[in-house]
Amino acid sequence: MKLIRFGNAGHEKPGVLIDGKQLDVSAHFDDYNEAFFAEDGLNRLADVIRELGAELPEIPSGTRLGAPIARPSKIVCIGLNYIDHATETNATPPAEPVIFMKSTTALIGPNDEVTIPRGSEKTDWEVELAIVIGKKASYVEETEALDYVAGYVLHNDISERAYQLERGGTWDKGKGCDTFAPIGPWLVTKDEINDVHNLRLWLTVNGKKMQDGNTSNLIFKIPHLIAYTSQFMTLLPGDIISTGTPAGVGLGMNPQVYLKPGDVMELGIDGLGTSRQECFAFNR
Repeated sequence: MKLIRFGNAGHEKPGVLIDGKQLDVSAHFDDYNEAFFAEDGLNRLADVIRELGAELPEIPSGTRLGAPIARPSKIVCIGLNYIDHATETNATPPAEPVIFMKSTTALIGPNDEVTIPRGSEKTDWEVELAIVIGKKASYVEETEALDYVAGYVLHNDISERAYQLERGGTWDKGKGCDTFAPIGPWLVTKDEINDVHNLRLWLTVNGKKMQDGNTSNLIFKIPHLIAYTSQFMTLLPGDIISTGTPAGVGLGMNPQVYLKPGDVMELGIDGLGTSRQECFAFNR
């Protein structure tokens, strides 16, 4: 299944994508949130689709898509998880996964505007595969880790490099700015992905290809990331783990290249759709 959320920001309703049609399921579910996943929502949604299918109301063309899940309890990110990305940023590939957090207030829809923070000169892009957790996970065994996956989403882990790397402390301050987590267009359930470790992911800026990688090159694979993260925190239904980015970020270029107002990022992952974000200067 492909899950979507549609409508004005802050007032999204749940829907599904079936045979290219966006259908409204808000008469049957409140939202795609923690309670939905915890209460067997995916199976109940599959039942609704089987029973009603094309009878579900179609969403008007041009309706805004929000992030395909409601604001999760946390967005966990994995850093330096592709060797080529670690190399381009002059970092040593890690012996264990690097974990940092991205604020949930950064979450936006797949085609929403991205705000370059006030005073920023080093806002950067990162196309990533993200995991959506389907049930409460604590001290998970790696052999059972995929049982905890609801599905996968496309994520642009936008980053302000000066805040992240030049101002002391942790990476989090350069990762969680408002609008820095465009997610979607869809949540694709894991049964639709034949091999999550063989997906092409790419990103362009103003039509120029910047990133073109494959999840086969992840240093730490999906089961390990889930099991590892669950040793340090309980993952709740609807939580996100973003798995890292391949080479091609602005930080790794010589000379370095960063986003400016008017720039347009387009990105995609095999089977997970594409998204588009235009950059705007902070104006509040």
